[in-house]
Amino acid sequence: MRALRRIWNYLAVLRLARRNQSDLARWMIRRPQVLAATGLYETSLLLSNRVDPALKELAELKVATLVTCEFCLDIGSALALKSGLTEQQITELTRYKSSPAYTELEKLVIEYAEVLTATPVVDQEELRKRLLQHLSRAQLAELAATIAWENQRARLNQGLGVRATGMSDGAACALPDR
Repeated sequence: MRALRRIWNYLAVLRLARRNQSDLARWMIRRPQVLAATGLYETSLLLSNRVDPALKELAELKVATLVTCEFCLDIGSALALKSGLTEQQITELTRYKSSPAYTELEKLVIEYAEVLTATPVVDQEELRKRLLQHLSRAQLAELAATIAWENQRARLNQGLGVRATGMSDGAACALPDR
């Protein structure tokens, strides 16, 4: 059921795109093997649903704020709202540690996204132990893969100049973490 809801959310958000809709496709079509592999990995993460989708969207959005990917902030904010995150959670992401908008688990997930996005990756043994008090090993593996993939997405989009499409126009949108 979660997979169907996530697919529905993605389709609903993609329909909101108003501009720059083909930025990424124009680049990726030049390398069909990379496009196919990207699609396969995207699908596998979309269908992996041991982790609450709202937590995954929260982690992905935090990565987008750190990497400052314009497209990722746009689509991520829209998907976060669809997955049940509040406007307050989206707009207070840069100051999550002091915000009452997040649960203890949500704060740990955001911190994990920060740690895995840092270059070089910092020691996360203690954080991993705290996360494992709330998540199974399978869930943590899925969360780590989600965060790593969002880093790949964001950096690819930036490298190719993929711009925002307007999916979150008129709604709450996360801001870059500066």
